[in-house]
Amino acid sequence: MKIFPAIDIKDKKCVRLVKGDFDNKTEYEIAPIDQAQKYRDYGFKNLHIVDLDGALTGDTINIDVIKDIVSKLDLKVEIGGGIRNFESIEKYVNIGVEKVILGSAAIKDKNFLKIACENFPNKIALGLDAKDGYLSVAGWKENSNQSTLEYLGDVNDYGVSRLIYTDINKDGMKQSPNFEETTKVAEISNFPVVISGGVSSIDDIKKAKSLKNIEGIIVGKAIYDGDIQLDELVKEDA
Repeated sequence: MKIFPAIDIKDKKCVRLVKGDFDNKTEYEIAPIDQAQKYRDYGFKNLHIVDLDGALTGDTINIDVIKDIVSKLDLKVEIGGGIRNFESIEKYVNIGVEKVILGSAAIKDKNFLKIACENFPNKIALGLDAKDGYLSVAGWKENSNQSTLEYLGDVNDYGVSRLIYTDINKDGMKQSPNFEETTKVAEISNFPVVISGGVSSIDDIKKAKSLKNIEGIIVGKAIYDGDIQLDELVKEDA
């Protein structure tokens, strides 16, 4: 199972939010490129990046920071946050990003997701951020009123290459992921699932490994806060 250490970027800094709340954020002194280098030095092969400025504006605000990481470090990078048009997808693909994560735009317009998968084969990941079984959009500020499982059923044959499933109630809380809901998603998904939100210990990683159709797991705040040591975590990476 793949481990995706996470970097959330806001104002060129590494930050972590609690439940996606921009008013409840922690800033860290380390620059994104240095944090990515640290992950690479420990032996991680994958990296999950969220452009929080992009999530708010819909622009590729931090593309220079991300290009720096992709070009200088041997990491497979997936990027999400405010990617709402084909131009943004193309920009990220052209700088060498492994996967481009579509969230709000794909939920609001399924046809956009379908065409993106056709135009950028094996490059499109779908980010589903859910709260109480319903999908949230616009940086988690709006409820789409769409059921997670119903939406997934509608887009299951579009050719998405990866699904990142985040339980908003768990995100940044370090109270373990919502394994019950994630299992339901993984069971009906035609594409491999990456778990996001709430990882608090190595035990969470081991539990994720026991589930079916799980490609990987994203770990963020538990790394920054020292709850999970990188030398322990990298042993679980495959």
